[in-house]
Amino acid sequence: MSTTGEQAQPQQAAFPGMPEPLWGGSPSKLLAFLDCPRRYRMQYLDRPRPPARPQRAHTSLGIAVHNALRDFWDLPAPTPEAGGRLVEKAWIDVGFRDGEQSRRFRQRMREAVTGYLEAAGPTPRPVGIERTVSFVSDDLRIQGRIDRLDDRGGELVVVDYKTSRQVPTDDDARTSLPLALYAAAVWKMFRRPVRRVELHHVPSGTLAAHEHTGESIGRHVERARSIMRDARRADADFARHGAESSMFPAVTGPLCGWCDLRAHCPEGQAAGPEKADWAALED
Repeated sequence: MSTTGEQAQPQQAAFPGMPEPLWGGSPSKLLAFLDCPRRYRMQYLDRPRPPARPQRAHTSLGIAVHNALRDFWDLPAPTPEAGGRLVEKAWIDVGFRDGEQSRRFRQRMREAVTGYLEAAGPTPRPVGIERTVSFVSDDLRIQGRIDRLDDRGGELVVVDYKTSRQVPTDDDARTSLPLALYAAAVWKMFRRPVRRVELHHVPSGTLAAHEHTGESIGRHVERARSIMRDARRADADFARHGAESSMFPAVTGPLCGWCDLRAHCPEGQAAGPEKADWAALED
């Protein structure tokens, strides 16, 4: 699942009696604040934004697979083999250890996409392909882009592709904040209940799924609102104090080795060595 690009927006001045202005962002923005306020500040608030490190191999691989599955539906003859060949066309040769590793994973992902499409069998064209969705709930506005939206016998299903080594479980689908928020957005936009969300792990062909209720989606929306309120307070403090604000501590741990902005974070650098560009592909 991908999100639309986001830029820091000027804060709307509030006058007595006026409602709180909307706080807008994607699920990725919410999770960035939850995971590490320092990274959130550098990514969404600092201007100019600190430059990020070059793209890693697993990101290049994931983008190529997502683009191949996006373009599959526009093929004149959308066969699994033709879908697999799209991986060759979409391949991004960035971040790999060497040309041999890049070729090996390109072939592996071509076979994975072919196998994934073969297992799926003939499927009607989705209602949405990389569809931008959004919704407003009180002072919260969520916007992002879903990989696929299916209509299966009148039921709308949110589908998210995964390409990492970690195979998702049904519990991952159940607890996923982004999937629940996208289900809420589709529910409001299409005025049709959306309960089923799915994670499709393309390399293994695993499908992890969860059937939400209106109540469980509502709990995710309230969780997003709680994160948003903390982020709003931090945003306001940043507007007053800039980088001197104390509301953006670095949360250190194993993820610091993967952070694209660690070059600008002494605490993250001290937490451990940086991972190699291709480390996420290794066994």
